[in-house]
Amino acid sequence: MIAQVMKVDKILEQSLLFDFYGELLTEHQKEIYERFIAEDLSLGEIAEEAGISRQGVHDLIKRCNQTLRGYEEKLHLLEKFLAVKDKVERIEQLLDQYNEEGAEELVRNIRKISGEIIEEL
Repeated sequence: MIAQVMKVDKILEQSLLFDFYGELLTEHQKEIYERFIAEDLSLGEIAEEAGISRQGVHDLIKRCNQTLRGYEEKLHLLEKFLAVKDKVERIEQLLDQYNEEGAEELVRNIRKISGEIIEEL
């Protein structure tokens, strides 16, 4: 079960990194990587369609993963996006718990979170 969760986390990470930085890959890299991530094709299927070896596809995907992680290490766009997303979810939770008696506290909390969001941008 833990291995499945870790695999899903890795796939999600790869997908998010591709969403953020995929345009920085070459057209060939984007095409192959997208087939692997978005279309969930096997290495063999991609190799057959692209006319390259299975090992070539494997190596290209590995290089793309390293490249995309390198962009994230330098730019932190995904990290910032996830932090802002978390704060927006916190605001939504506060609004779900809203009642008129706690309006002042609600406004204070939302202002605090919105200030954190602004600092991260």
